[in-house]
Amino acid sequence: METTIPSFYHETRTTAGIISRRDWTREWWDECRSDFELVTAPPVLQELRQTPVPKRERALEMLEEVRLLEPVPAVDEIISQYLAHKLMPADASGDAAHLAFASYYACEWLLTWNCKHLANGRKLRHIRSVNDHLGLKTPTLLTPLELLDR
Repeated sequence: METTIPSFYHETRTTAGIISRRDWTREWWDECRSDFELVTAPPVLQELRQTPVPKRERALEMLEEVRLLEPVPAVDEIISQYLAHKLMPADASGDAAHLAFASYYACEWLLTWNCKHLANGRKLRHIRSVNDHLGLKTPTLLTPLELLDR
């Protein structure tokens, strides 16, 4: 899972869309997460460390029991390839890192609320094409809402 999951769990903004994503995230985390083997990666922790207090501490605390994937040089090369193939813009290198870790470690899913660069059906063909070229499995990119028991 990437940064938006613990971030939305502790979201305080009050627009309708934000509240919905927060509530769906909390429902999935509180009721369904035990159905999955959760993993995250160092870029998630790095991004969360830049989050304002007190959200930062609560979000990082959520991940204390989540297995942390090890950084390896191959992931940096995958990120470079994603950016070279314009899979996402350079300013979205964190998003490229999330996808690179999930792809390198052959994760079944990448859970995210980032529907601009990751869980975006319009980008999926390009993501699969680049990953196929790199010999990587493409994780299913989805939101907590899609994993709720409903």
